Amino acid sequence: MLRKLLLVQLFLFIGFCVMAQVPSPAQIKQVNVDNLSDDQIRRIVAEMRQNNMSMDDIDSYAEQKGIPASEAEKLKTRIQAMGLDKSLEKKKSNEMFQQDTQYSGRSFNDSDTSSVDLFRQNANTSDIKRKKIFGAELFTNKNLTFEPNLRIPTPSNYKLAADDQVMIDVYGYSEVQYKLTVTSEGYIRIPNLGPVYVNGLTMDEAKTRITKQLSSIYSTISSGKTFVQVSLGNIRSIRVLLIGEIQQPGTYTLPSLATVANALYVSGGPDDNGSFRNIQVIRNGSIATTFDLYDFLTKGDLTNNIVLQDQDIVKVNPYKTRVELIGEVKRPAIFEAKDNETLQNILDYAGGYTDGSFKDNITGYRINSKEREVINVPADQIATFKLKSGDQFFVDSILNRFSNRVTISGAVFHPGNYGMEQGMTVADLIKKADGVREEASLNRGIIRRLQDDFTPAIISFNVQDVINGKSNIPVKKEDSVIVFSKLDLRQQYSVTIGGEVNRPGAFPYADSMRLEDLVLLAGGLRDAASLKHVEVSRRIRKGDYNSKDSAKAIIRQFDISADLSSIAGEQVLLEPFDEIIIRKSPAYSEQANISVEGEVVYPGQYTIVNKGEHISDLIRRSGGLKPEAFPEGAVLLRRTYINSSDSALLNNKLELFYNKLEDSSSITSVKNMIERKYQLLGINLDDVVKKPGSKYDILLEEGDVLKIPKRLQTVQMFGEVYFPKKIRYDNGYAFRDYIRGAGGYTSSALKRRSYVVYPNGEVKSTRKVLFFNRYPRVKPGSEVYIPSKKDRKGLTGQEIIGLSSGIASLALIIVTILTRVK
Repeated sequence: MLRKLLLVQLFLFIGFCVMAQVPSPAQIKQVNVDNLSDDQIRRIVAEMRQNNMSMDDIDSYAEQKGIPASEAEKLKTRIQAMGLDKSLEKKKSNEMFQQDTQYSGRSFNDSDTSSVDLFRQNANTSDIKRKKIFGAELFTNKNLTFEPNLRIPTPSNYKLAADDQVMIDVYGYSEVQYKLTVTSEGYIRIPNLGPVYVNGLTMDEAKTRITKQLSSIYSTISSGKTFVQVSLGNIRSIRVLLIGEIQQPGTYTLPSLATVANALYVSGGPDDNGSFRNIQVIRNGSIATTFDLYDFLTKGDLTNNIVLQDQDIVKVNPYKTRVELIGEVKRPAIFEAKDNETLQNILDYAGGYTDGSFKDNITGYRINSKEREVINVPADQIATFKLKSGDQFFVDSILNRFSNRVTISGAVFHPGNYGMEQGMTVADLIKKADGVREEASLNRGIIRRLQDDFTPAIISFNVQDVINGKSNIPVKKEDSVIVFSKLDLRQQYSVTIGGEVNRPGAFPYADSMRLEDLVLLAGGLRDAASLKHVEVSRRIRKGDYNSKDSAKAIIRQFDISADLSSIAGEQVLLEPFDEIIIRKSPAYSEQANISVEGEVVYPGQYTIVNKGEHISDLIRRSGGLKPEAFPEGAVLLRRTYINSSDSALLNNKLELFYNKLEDSSSITSVKNMIERKYQLLGINLDDVVKKPGSKYDILLEEGDVLKIPKRLQTVQMFGEVYFPKKIRYDNGYAFRDYIRGAGGYTSSALKRRSYVVYPNGEVKSTRKVLFFNRYPRVKPGSEVYIPSKKDRKGLTGQEIIGLSSGIASLALIIVTILTRVK
């Protein structure tokens, strides 16, 4: 029996654990990402990585798992904060085919070329070759078309055939027009004349034949009084077959004026293996012409771009030789070469070198019968170098260095780069820079030089000796001469003034600067400035060290005149880093305003007369209270923070808070907000009026606002009552009567914590007397608050699991003890 009990408890414990590890769908929807550990986040990222998901797929991942959208955003933030977002970045599928990364500079010469896809064996031909084959853009450019122009004059060699429309215009003594279509047998039928055979005739031949036939019915044609004009109206359509290495081979229906280029365009042009230079037009079993697209691309020559005829065959043959030319050329691409062409022809097709190209040598990469090899093509062999299909040529750029550059900087009139001349010295370079400036330090300058092994070196020289010709130092290529400025070799001198001046702050120091000069630079004295005890604090900058000397600064005080004409009968010369303080006159006092609002005879703003002015004095100055005033409801509003006489603890707290802010604008806005904020100060105006000068009659401060309302006749109910509302005040009502007037307590009411706020801001709470609640008295205008009880939360799933496991463990211990006792 004992064993069964233990097994049951063990199964219950395991069941609780399993339930805790496998949450239900409802629990998944309530996932809080903030409660997930870092290890759990890593597991989520690993799962996403296995499913080839990136950061952009987090929303879909969360949707699959049933995680709310708000938690998905938190999950994204957690992943980024842990630096795991980089592992979810998608790799670009075409990184290995990018020319800029693979062929930038001489990158493929910096390591083993066998690890680089030099010949793009792994590249997708349709993705790479179509973009790089010279001429392929003709058939992919949307702004370039080869549609035949049907509005041009009829070519003289155009031959008529079935379905062509012939327009005959007879004018002169006879006026008649005909629009006749060539029949399938090759005839046009002229009214009153009969059929005329025109099939296979050019327009000139057709005009001659038609004019001759019309002369039989229009006799004036022969005498020259009537004329005949023959033109082509609507043209026929022809069917052309495109075969070979072409994007879309097949039979195409084209206008009869279409050329070879038109047919190539509608079929998409040559494919990856198609030739751009060997395009044949086969007519009646023989080659009518061979079209070379490079003639059009490089010369604009369309001589072999003949007009096609019905049943012509356009054949695009496979290319024989293709080479690639990249680097510092104007049109890097893959080019097709004919048998007799050399590397110079390919260079011409590429538009030649760029301005920054290295022309002495072209590096080539060739596939031989067994492996790859590197070929050097000097400039004098380019015109005769024979090509082999698959060759790849690279034109390097010139070195990013100068052959004769020297540089001068610092305290010269024209610093910059200069060209080094034969026998040039440092003195010559300074002269080219128009000499040294007045503030130049003439004791020492330096030359930064690259030695023969390109290690840097510093050479110092006396600038004055170089200028006077006492020292003759030659310059070398890439030397950098620096002439220092005295102003740059010392700390920036300044003096500071603060206190009662219009523009306090730091100002640049100048020689022979006086105290009155600095006051003028600061905008002069303020109205509150004291003319006595102007204090100057000075740094101790010179002298010998003395361990017994504890002085930190030199302090002097002066009396000044209002017009700054004299300072205690002496001239006060300032030194660098002096600090001057102009203090406020102790007798100076600005107006401090207060205001009174409500039921007084003369409400408004008043100025405090003296530091000992009380509330009773303000009531007297404002004409006294009106008959309808409610003194018990009067309140005094006082600013939270006014001046340094407030609490020192408050000042320290505010200072710490300001230090956490980042910029001065934030500090200013917070200060303004604090200064505009008022606190309610409870007063008893009845006692103030009856007993002026008593402890209730407090002193006034700047910014105080005294508010005196009209007599109030209601009581406001708040909190846990069934119907919070305003209730008419009744002198005979007790606290519970007002509760009953609002519907009574709710089930959540915390009666023993009820409290009343009186109109003057005073608060009284319920007290406990033995086992009974003693509620405060309710006055007119009071606010009654009934707080609610705290909600009791049930045990969470983890707490239940912990409690169950603890009980199970305790039961197991008890059973074990009982077993041993027996």
